[in-house]
Amino acid sequence: MRVLSSANEQYVLDLQEVDETQVAVVGGKGAHLGGLSRIEGVRVPGGFCVTTDAFRRIMAQAPSIDDRLDQLSRLDPDDREAIGTLSAQIRRTIEGIAIPDDLAAAITRALAGLGEQAACAVRSSATAEDLPTASFAGQQDTYLNIVGPTAILQHVSRCWASLFTERAVTYRRRNGIDHRTVHMAVVVQRMVLPHAAGILFTADPVTGNRKVATVDAGFGLGEALVSGLVNPDVFKVRHGEVVARTIAAKQRAVYALPAGGTREVAIDAQRQEQPSLTDAQVVRLVQLGRRIEAHFGRPQDIEWCLVDDDFRIVQSRPITTLFPIPEAADQENHVYVSVGHQQMMTDPMKPLGFSMWQLTAMVAMHEAGGRLFVDVTRRLASPASRAGLLDLMGKGDPLVRDALETVLDHEDFVPSLPDAHPGGPPAGGTSAPVEADPAIVTGLIERSRTSVAALERDIRTKSGPALFDFLLEAFEEHKRVLGDPLNLQAILAGMEATWWLNDRLQEWLGEKNAADTLTLSAPDNITSEMGLALLDVADVIRPRPEVVAFLQDVESVEDEAFLDELTKLPGGAEARDAMETYLDRYGMRCVGEIDITRPRWRERPTTLVPVILDNVRNFEPGAAERRFEQGRLKAQKKEQDVLARLRALPGGDRMADEAKRMIDQVRAFIGYREYPKYGIVSRYFVYKRALLEEAGRLVQAGVLPEKEDIFYLTFQELHDVVRSNQVDGRLIQQRKDAFRSYHALTPPRVLTSDGEAVTGAYRRDDVPAGALIGLPVSAGTIEGRARVVLDLAQADLEAGDILVTTFTDPSWSPLFVAIAGLVTEVGGLMTHGAVIAREYGLPAVVGVEQATRLIRDGQRIRVHGTDGYVELLP
Repeated sequence: MRVLSSANEQYVLDLQEVDETQVAVVGGKGAHLGGLSRIEGVRVPGGFCVTTDAFRRIMAQAPSIDDRLDQLSRLDPDDREAIGTLSAQIRRTIEGIAIPDDLAAAITRALAGLGEQAACAVRSSATAEDLPTASFAGQQDTYLNIVGPTAILQHVSRCWASLFTERAVTYRRRNGIDHRTVHMAVVVQRMVLPHAAGILFTADPVTGNRKVATVDAGFGLGEALVSGLVNPDVFKVRHGEVVARTIAAKQRAVYALPAGGTREVAIDAQRQEQPSLTDAQVVRLVQLGRRIEAHFGRPQDIEWCLVDDDFRIVQSRPITTLFPIPEAADQENHVYVSVGHQQMMTDPMKPLGFSMWQLTAMVAMHEAGGRLFVDVTRRLASPASRAGLLDLMGKGDPLVRDALETVLDHEDFVPSLPDAHPGGPPAGGTSAPVEADPAIVTGLIERSRTSVAALERDIRTKSGPALFDFLLEAFEEHKRVLGDPLNLQAILAGMEATWWLNDRLQEWLGEKNAADTLTLSAPDNITSEMGLALLDVADVIRPRPEVVAFLQDVESVEDEAFLDELTKLPGGAEARDAMETYLDRYGMRCVGEIDITRPRWRERPTTLVPVILDNVRNFEPGAAERRFEQGRLKAQKKEQDVLARLRALPGGDRMADEAKRMIDQVRAFIGYREYPKYGIVSRYFVYKRALLEEAGRLVQAGVLPEKEDIFYLTFQELHDVVRSNQVDGRLIQQRKDAFRSYHALTPPRVLTSDGEAVTGAYRRDDVPAGALIGLPVSAGTIEGRARVVLDLAQADLEAGDILVTTFTDPSWSPLFVAIAGLVTEVGGLMTHGAVIAREYGLPAVVGVEQATRLIRDGQRIRVHGTDGYVELLP
């Protein structure tokens, strides 16, 4: 049925002529329908596609649209009113264009092949639609039961115009898709009049489990379900068997009218609660779905109709909301724990970032969706190592422990192995005792500094393939420093002493989280020192009004010129020196610092300006020294109080002696908990600068367009590029597209090889109704204004504010000096935000699911840092 208007333009193609490789010609929906029609046993209603050539020809007849597209691309995605006005103008223009005679004739001839008066579905099919990374479901228009050539042509125009519905325009903007790169095809299919219709998900859309299919079904056309007119019957199928069903009271349905169009119809009372499908039909439908899924290579969202006990497939698109599963070399069951939830960075990482972390980590890590996971299956399988793993995870993040226990409750998912199985030592086992000698920490810090200095010295002469050979050796030194038994003992000594004090002092004195005060102003805490040091920078800037004024307008200054511009102002040289000193010590840090590709403070110093200005406004000179000393005195007083109360108890001298030994251990080692991460990030910045210099050489040689393109290659791939002086530009573009799509995915704390994302729950009933539950990590109660901050550079804090954010890594610590409390969505007892909150004496609750959505910016809240919940106040 092919109709050509010229040698180069195809206006109409039969569905049988296209497949999924022709998205550019027939759009996502048309391409998928063509692919579906080629699968054995899958029946697709006959039809044809009006190609994107036809759309481009129509658009060329309205040059004014170009100007409006320029305006549209400049609008803020949140400016709904402006987007609505402009997109409506574009739609009216397109619908007002007369379809050229030859194009209309081509469509009419194709329609005759279906039967000129046949009822048809006319469906939009954009080139950015039904893609693996963006489904665009429901963004453009579909028209059902359209009869006759005149009506068909009119609705083809409407489909073209629907490329610019307000929702489609906004969706493209949010997904970073240029309006000009998207074109519209239209699918015209013979209408089917089903007994029942609905949607089949070949993976559970809620849990992500790839082995559980979900069928939503209702009487009549699927529009009743899509529009929310009725609740569907829901069937869940696993291994060819219906394992769960919910039969809804389906009071209404949508049916086609003989003359065209559709209408709602009331369902007879005795039929409303009858299943719309039998179990046998559900199982048969899922078998079809599995065949379709295998053809397209990923889980599918499939629209189906049941006609005379025969299923017709009218659409299939990828399910884009599922979190990907790490690749495994076998078909066994696996359980993965999120690294990002432990490292306080749940954003996606670029390929160079996650591959470098894999190469320098102490355990094997697996990538999926731009995030890293550790396979804990073996540790869960052995009862001895399982207990240690669950204990460690529970101390860090109770939601992870609960999620792992949920997986263990799944029958036979994790095999049970004997304790002697080589699964490694029990996780979180007690470390060998180490004396509370401050010289131990001093020696470890000096050893780390020496190692970083040697790295900086030796890497300077390396380039080309020799640089990568050197880096592979440097990664081994990196792991040797981290894996030093004394380093691990020092970290665990502080953590275990903290846990011991909290457990025993609650048992002996009835006091919760007493160690929180005992850790205030602990020595050698590089992260808390970093926050206080920025107060000292503010002290230099505060008395210099010209510098303050310049900083208030610093967004207009390029990062590279920022510090040089300072020296032109009165007092600017001193301000610049203070900032340079700060950056020399802490400039390798940034938000999401475990990803080497993230811009460091040294690379983008303007990031710190809002925090410095907050410090200038909110604090008096000398605040850093006063705060540290106040914390030290509070901890000292708390120690005296605790020991005196213990000695007053029967047998109290022994308790006090034990407590004193643990307090000394906490004071000696808890600050060091933050140093290994500082050492890692220091080394990372050295690696990064060397790799960017190498990228500069590749750009000069014409191998790469931009230096930062290397971020979208793994370390090994970059090594290969440097050796060969050749790069696959398409691979880099695919990686950029994938990375952008990963931002829409929420990484689970625990993920199984079936694809099930397990979030965990707190299982508590000791909190007030309506409160948000989390993990208590820093004692005290504070009430104040919530400031929901998702980007450190956008922070605007006043003294007494409570910071609410997704996660905090060490780079957020400078904000902590200005706030009164902390609430995060991610975190545990010993993650960085918790440690620094205790260090500064801030009541804090972490692991509060969806805190940044449930708490409004500016809302008054009360943070119960001792009991682990947040109240929303009127």
